[in-house]
Amino acid sequence: MKLEELYQTLTKEIPSEQIFKNEPMSKHTSFKVGGNADIFVKIKNIKELKYTIKIAKKNNMHITFIGNGSNILVRDRGIRGIVAKIEFEEIKIEPMQNKEVLVTVGAGVSLAKLAQELQKNSITGFEFASGIPGTIGGAIKMNAGAYGKEMKDVVVSTKCMDLKHYYMLAETTNIDDIEITEVVEKSDEPEIVELSQEEQKFIYRNSVFSNKRYVILETKLQLTYGNIEEIQHTMKELMQSRREKQPSLPSAGSTFKRGEDFITAKLIDECGLKGYTVGGAQVSEKHAGFIVNTGNATAQDILDLIEHVKKVVFEKTGKCIKLEVEILGE
Repeated sequence: MKLEELYQTLTKEIPSEQIFKNEPMSKHTSFKVGGNADIFVKIKNIKELKYTIKIAKKNNMHITFIGNGSNILVRDRGIRGIVAKIEFEEIKIEPMQNKEVLVTVGAGVSLAKLAQELQKNSITGFEFASGIPGTIGGAIKMNAGAYGKEMKDVVVSTKCMDLKHYYMLAETTNIDDIEITEVVEKSDEPEIVELSQEEQKFIYRNSVFSNKRYVILETKLQLTYGNIEEIQHTMKELMQSRREKQPSLPSAGSTFKRGEDFITAKLIDECGLKGYTVGGAQVSEKHAGFIVNTGNATAQDILDLIEHVKKVVFEKTGKCIKLEVEILGE
């Protein structure tokens, strides 16, 4: 299907102002780099999501799901097919017993927005995530965390769309990383399921959602009522700590995962790599765990710098450091 034809097909069920042709991904990632997506769609509800997936499947077209683009690096040639940005933004607060609160959050809600809403309602337990960039969907997918807490500590369950049965018997499929492990019956449309905290298989910066079989729709968090002044004080302190320790230049947060027996940023610093530059990409002079865009970086600059850092660290320490950032596109 030609690009214009695909665009026109999508506009039959999705408002045209939510669909963009040849859209620069640099506009949708915190790194501020990346080539164009053939089609970029903002998805506001389940109906639009199902329709977009249906069109992608019918035309054997790659579909990539993103949130706020704060933990991805898009290559310079961009992304073929459809990029679907999930923008489900409902927040529902339900008081429970013993000051406990059940908060249902759409996958497209930013962590900062949710933290502010919880603060207004004197709800505590989410302060640790208030300064993490990105959305609830992305945070659940990678089990985001800070200051000794992770999403797994507050998540009760997550509602998601399971693509496995829908795509399993298609002649070919370009949905990333869905592995055929069993024979299943073909579905007429994707199944919506709710996974318990245990079923989400949270580990350090990883979850069951990392294999891209699921599209996260919303999640339920269990928190508690607290003192609004204490919540405000904690959030202010954590935000100040972030400003002091982390760079302000465009980045995707921590570029590398923490090691099992070492602190990656400390290792990179000890290898003399702080400030090392390739093109417009730099190992942050403020925090060696961050690679930043100094203003004119390409995705290739960042990729080349990542490989250089990994190579030097291995040669000098024997340690293999692993990426926390997800790389997408051609």
